Amino acid sequence: MTEAKKVEQAKVEKFSARIMEDYGNTLRGAMLHIGDRLGLFKSLSQAGAVTVEELAQTTGLNARYLREWLGSMVTGNYVEYDRETKRYRLPPEHAPVLADEDSPYFAGGIMQLSVPFVSMAPKIIEAFRKGGGAPEESFPLETWEGMERMTMPWYKNFLVQRWIPSLTGVKEKLEAGGSVLDFGCGSGLAAITMAKAFPKAHVVGSDFHGPSIERARANAKAAGLGDRVQFEVSDSDALVGKKFDFVTTFVVIHDATNPLQMMTDLRRATADDGTYLMVELNLSAELHENMNLNGRVMYPQSTLYCMTCSLSHGGAGLGAFVGEPRLREMATKAGFNRFRKVPSDMPPLPALFELRP
Repeated sequence: MTEAKKVEQAKVEKFSARIMEDYGNTLRGAMLHIGDRLGLFKSLSQAGAVTVEELAQTTGLNARYLREWLGSMVTGNYVEYDRETKRYRLPPEHAPVLADEDSPYFAGGIMQLSVPFVSMAPKIIEAFRKGGGAPEESFPLETWEGMERMTMPWYKNFLVQRWIPSLTGVKEKLEAGGSVLDFGCGSGLAAITMAKAFPKAHVVGSDFHGPSIERARANAKAAGLGDRVQFEVSDSDALVGKKFDFVTTFVVIHDATNPLQMMTDLRRATADDGTYLMVELNLSAELHENMNLNGRVMYPQSTLYCMTCSLSHGGAGLGAFVGEPRLREMATKAGFNRFRKVPSDMPPLPALFELRP
């Protein structure tokens, strides 16, 4: 066998191992989902080093299943294992990601979304063959709770503390009682966060997805803000004649059926001296510039959710193909005269854009 053949065989073996690793990671996503939903990471964070039996007693869960689950976590380097004492320990550096819902790094929503997204693969296969896509109502209801939890760290740690103060004059307007529209509000966490921070402001959340609006109203009531935040089921065409000092969308535009029309409607709903904050995927329009963590996450997620939902309605299907140049072009066509990418020192997702008439 020539030297070239040997090199090629080595590459085959290396890539074969990579496939096995990816397969294990996919299955481990289900284990992460189980650990998150059963509160196992929180239990481990609070307990310190524990045996299987001690964890079973603390959680009330089956010891045999816990042993196998812990094996997944140890071999995946999520949990440490002491072979002498047979005790398991969640490293303190992992707790902000796996166990602390107030942490900016909390990943519970991501862990929760992995299962419903992967479960959609058979339906997406049909879209590959026939075109179209999978509409929002075809996804498990758990999807929307997962999305709520995925974006929750943004609203808890960045929206009021960093993002709004980085925009020209917005904080002052809201403190004085300005009006806010969070379009595509989902379960309402951003709107509720702004209502808490700016008690004089008038806050409205809008989304075309009825179950999300029901959840938003319940969240507002639980936060004691049921009479301060208004949630409505509507699409952007229902904004005609309404004006707001501050308009927000959080990773909405790339999902839209008609993103240009949506941005045009949002421009009309933005007061002439107002601001539109567009939070979007931090991806390039060029594939070769997305050879990074963002790209490895967002292309699969776009295929399984973002793009396919838009295409299911005969839409543009931008998904991960959005990119800053395309957003800037649409903003100009929609009637915005100023477009600025807001500098951010937070982790690579998402990107913030300040648009003004």
